[in-house]
Amino acid sequence: MGENIEKIIEVKNVKKIYHMGHERICALNDVSFHILKGEFCCLLGTSGSGKSTLLNLMAGIEKASGGQIIIKGKNISKMSENNLAKFRQRYLGFVFQSYNLMNSMTAIENVEFPLVFKKVPRKIRRKMARDMLIKVGLGSRLRHKPKEMSGGQQQRVGIARAFVANPQIVFADEPTGNLDTKTTMEVMDLIKGMAKANHQTIVMVTHDPRLASYADKIIHILDGNIQSVEILRDITKPEEQTAASLEDTEEENKKEEKEIVSVQATENDKEMEERI
Repeated sequence: MGENIEKIIEVKNVKKIYHMGHERICALNDVSFHILKGEFCCLLGTSGSGKSTLLNLMAGIEKASGGQIIIKGKNISKMSENNLAKFRQRYLGFVFQSYNLMNSMTAIENVEFPLVFKKVPRKIRRKMARDMLIKVGLGSRLRHKPKEMSGGQQQRVGIARAFVANPQIVFADEPTGNLDTKTTMEVMDLIKGMAKANHQTIVMVTHDPRLASYADKIIHILDGNIQSVEILRDITKPEEQTAASLEDTEEENKKEEKEIVSVQATENDKEMEERI
């Protein structure tokens, strides 16, 4: 089964060097890994580790200094700005820490905005945006502007905008950085649930190990290098029964056995009475 799952992102010997005056800063040093289609991958590291730079390179927001970034079989490093923009519109979605909503637009206008560039007719894109906002629990906030909503509600608008065009890959840069703990977990559940339902790939940056636990794969980054790749859930293998589910099955079996024994005992008693 695993061999049939597409490597939707391949990062090969990628380097990123910044020049500040005479100083040469290596943000990423010969980084290589891959992400499978439908996988939730987390880039985990402290501030300054290079994780956000890596996300920006994969998203085509910045250009690598060396190496290759291949998405859906295309080397995005070699694309022109125009082709890269079209590629992003077609395949990628983005969730930002600071929401990046247009304050002059309502929630529904913010969500339908990416569909304008895809030339989706107004009536259709309005319905798609409305349906997506209802899905993220904001059916009563369609006409509200960002400043009329809480941080959690604004991020839900951001998630709706990222998923509305059904992108194959969603990049999330510290998507819960400005939220309280309760709202953070709600937003994480929402992102993971939507991606799983549509078999979409998530690439998320965070410094928080608790949030990283939502992922299938964690790539630990330190000082521009990959320390380790941790597989929490292998999506190439069918889900195995958990210990809890096995215990439940055993309990059910025992219960059924008791019921069978009870029925048999009752039938035996009746047989004895008839004989007497």
